[in-house]
Amino acid sequence: MRVLEEILSQPGAQSPVAQTSNFTLTVEDSGPVLHSWITDCHGFWHYAALVLASLLFVLYLGYQARQSFPKLSRGRSYIMIAYYACLWLVSLLNLAWCLFQAWECTPGKELAWNVLSLFTTSGMLFLEVSLLAFLFQGNHVNGLEAMTRTFGVSGLVVGLDIILKAIYLFGFGIPLFIDSNDQAHHKKWGLWIIHRLVLTAVYGLVLFMYNSKWRERLPARPAFYKYTVIMFSLNALSIFACGLTGNGAGFGLWLYGATIVCYHVLYLPLIYITFLADFFKEEGLHLEDVYYSEMKDAGFFDEDWE
Repeated sequence: MRVLEEILSQPGAQSPVAQTSNFTLTVEDSGPVLHSWITDCHGFWHYAALVLASLLFVLYLGYQARQSFPKLSRGRSYIMIAYYACLWLVSLLNLAWCLFQAWECTPGKELAWNVLSLFTTSGMLFLEVSLLAFLFQGNHVNGLEAMTRTFGVSGLVVGLDIILKAIYLFGFGIPLFIDSNDQAHHKKWGLWIIHRLVLTAVYGLVLFMYNSKWRERLPARPAFYKYTVIMFSLNALSIFACGLTGNGAGFGLWLYGATIVCYHVLYLPLIYITFLADFFKEEGLHLEDVYYSEMKDAGFFDEDWE
């Protein structure tokens, strides 16, 4: 008993009860840390929607891979093979971006979040620009030369976009991919408005061509027209949201966040359905002839016979 009293009387000594209490607090504190990791940034439903949708799409790609690989090898379409590989890479990047959403609001993780966001959004932009380049080349896109031309233009555009964003991020210290303290960064919203405005103008040009005498220069595929309408609308809505947020409207930030969720959740499945799904379904048919027949049956070329 006297020995125990001497031990407890020493400076800095703690009783076993106190040590057990401290250990219990440490374990219990891990719960709030995990909870804040998921909910404190944008909320649980925001996090869950992004992760669940991106994970399901990656699982779907994996499920379809057994059928997709033989079709790609038999078809020998360089554009389809390259585009399918890019879709896989960007889908995995997007899944990582969704999983690590909490980095946006975690002190010390700003650099990692900015780098991950930069590569993810650039990959998705590469797919977007590549499909636009494919549309502008019309019905005669085939072979290695066409793939080189398509991806060359896309790589140049995306490379310039990465350089511009890197200057904003690391040169001027403007948090392009962090949505806190937005009132202090008006230049950020100006850049996003210009970025979305350029895309909206390009999609608007495609829509104009579809409804003009130059529509025969575009692929005869109804899905491409629907894709263009969807992306034009989403980019126009994003411009409106950026303008509201840049002027201090709280609703604008919420609307901008909604467009970001829609983009990361829906864009990759949309581009798969638009560009790749029919390629994997069709057997023994020339897709260009099929697409042309679909447009003709829909009355797309009726005016040419008048």
